[in-house]
Amino acid sequence: MASVTPYNNNEDSKKSQVAKMFDNIADNYDFLNRFLSLGIDQYWRKKALKLLRQKANVNHVLDIATGTGDLAIMLAKQDPKIQIIGADISQNMLDIGINKVDKLKLENQIKFVKADSEILPFEHNTFDGVMVAFGVRNYENLEKGLSEMHRVLKPGGKMVILEFSRPRIFPIKQLFQFYFRYILPLIGKIISKDQRAYSYLFESVQQFPDFEQFEDILKKIGMHETSHTPLTFGICNIYSGIK
Repeated sequence: MASVTPYNNNEDSKKSQVAKMFDNIADNYDFLNRFLSLGIDQYWRKKALKLLRQKANVNHVLDIATGTGDLAIMLAKQDPKIQIIGADISQNMLDIGINKVDKLKLENQIKFVKADSEILPFEHNTFDGVMVAFGVRNYENLEKGLSEMHRVLKPGGKMVILEFSRPRIFPIKQLFQFYFRYILPLIGKIISKDQRAYSYLFESVQQFPDFEQFEDILKKIGMHETSHTPLTFGICNIYSGIK
């Protein structure tokens, strides 16, 4: 798989560029998510969490690339018994997440940690569930990051990944390509003041192994009962599997 980086800077690693990018856009990240997706991203997250909670006894969950904690907060509101750790490489994103959690008085249920998704600071077989929303595209080494997710899952634990994909249906495919390539980067650049962040989003989706290709990688790292569920005409997919 070709390596696409946010700033096309050969001197810095992809993960350091990703951390810089999210630090840069953190203040506008939540607004842009809602605005640019017309709010559909919230529906996608709810579908992903419904799939995660189909497994019995999901009590301890890791949310990787948690960002500002949207997915963790949504899960916490659904079930007050679930304990969640949100991990992210961007401190600015985590700081916003911490403030959101404090305001909602969910600090006893959600904890945040700054962590590299490819070197997770957790023991083997720790979590009942591991989830990621729109984060695996940013892994420097995709297979290594997914293997870490597999490592920290308990046997029988569930992995749920929500990620953008390339629609295959006419004319959704063509409309999606135009919007993601031209409209979204322009709006993102104006609001976030980052010249590259939303152009990188388009580029990273183009090179990402989606649909059956991604499911094959899940099988390769040892996941079973894998599946992919296209949402909104294939604009994104929910991928899942059992350890």
